[in-house]
This record gives sequence, C-alpha cells and structure tokens, in this order.
Amino acid sequence: MDLDSTLCFCFHLKKRKIVNFVKQTRPRRASQISECFSAGTGCGWCIPFLKKIHLQVLSGESVEESMSAQEYEAMRKGYLKGIESGEGEKNDRSILSTDVDLPESAFKKPYEEEDDDWDVSDFFSKRSMPPEGNEPDDLH
Repeated sequence: MDLDSTLCFCFHLKKRKIVNFVKQTRPRRASQISECFSAGTGCGWCIPFLKKIHLQVLSGESVEESMSAQEYEAMRKGYLKGIESGEGEKNDRSILSTDVDLPESAFKKPYEEEDDDWDVSDFFSKRSMPPEGNEPDDLH
C-alpha cells in the first residue's frame, strides 16, 4: 500500500495525508489523528492502521505496509460485511487513546526551535526593506 492509496475510505483520506499530519503535529495519542479530516471516526476499519502509522512515525521508523491497496480494500469490504451480518464487531476507537511509550523528544514538532530568542525582525533584512522615503503614498 503506497502513500497515495486511500487509507480512510469513509472520508477519502490518502495515507500520505495521514502520515504528513502525524509528522507535522506529533500527536501524543493516535486518537488525535481524527483531527485530520475525521480520520478513523467512520466505520472504524482504519483504526488499527492509524495506530500503527502513529507509532511508526513517532518512533522514527519508515511507514510501510506489506499489503497492496487492492488487498486493503478487499479486507475492508469483508470487515463491513461482518459488521452488517452481526458476525464481526466494529473496531473500538478506545484503542487509539492509549499513550505511546516514547521519549519526550518524539513528540517535538519538526518546526519547533530550541532558540526562544527568535524575533520576527530577524526574518527581515535591511536589504529587503524599501529605502526610507520610498514608501507608497497611502501609508503616510
């Protein structure tokens, strides 16, 4: 199953979107992945896969899946038939609410800096600012 395969069929979410969301937000619990366009809140099929992606990303592992997109979709259809017939149970979202036993650094967002002295004025250089006296007339 590659990154462009659908992971959450209820909300039409690609695996890439979920992986990028976890990489950027570093949620403490897999249940927080539902903030990414409600992933995992529909039929429940993708819940175990969301938990696996959460753990893989936070532990620094590569995100891989051994099955093809066709196998994944066929398994989902079997899951839904089992729920409809009463032979199977819907995946419980509570499995996503458990804490992950990882060091605190695993939850640090990639854009968080150690330097707290950063100032917005550091972003602009004198060269990028217009010379004095050349401001547009509507700013005076």
